[in-house]
Amino acid sequence: MSFEKVILIPLDRIGALIGKSGKVKLKIEKICSVTIDIDSETGEVTIRGTGKIEDMLPFKAEEVVMAIGRGFSPEKAMRLLQGENALHVIDLREFGGRSSSQIERIKARIIGEGGRVRQNMEQLSGASISVYGRTVAIIGEGNHLRTAVDAITTLSSGSTHGKVYNDLQEARRREKLERMQLWENGNVFD
Repeated sequence: MSFEKVILIPLDRIGALIGKSGKVKLKIEKICSVTIDIDSETGEVTIRGTGKIEDMLPFKAEEVVMAIGRGFSPEKAMRLLQGENALHVIDLREFGGRSSSQIERIKARIIGEGGRVRQNMEQLSGASISVYGRTVAIIGEGNHLRTAVDAITTLSSGSTHGKVYNDLQEARRREKLERMQLWENGNVFD
């Protein structure tokens, strides 16, 4: 079984995908057993699997390319190749409709002054967040990803920053409590 996927990324993200002297593209190809063809005029990226599709690596290559296309640095996007990390993309048009001023307002609420809100949400959730164009992309593992998605969705729907921070802190407390209970019961698998 072969793998082939075509993804469209913004033209201004092609340089980040290729990297200096082609290093990022080559690294993705080597790690994920794929070939990547990039049309720099259309932003079309074709990913072809060269290894076994059962390895799931071509699918991870697709996620890495999409993450770079949604504004993540190649280093942060490569985090998708570790553990159970996944990518989730939220289209802000779900909250602001087609109004560009509404979308800009929502983006400003998510980023915050000097990027502080985004940084706080990353710190409290354990996920990485990128606000690019009309989307917010999140990279994280299971609960961290879910927590960050919930926070961004709540904030985009109009909730206050205080409520979002409280929810994030509560989720963090629950996670710590669950880890402590696992530790005390001897069910730690790390």
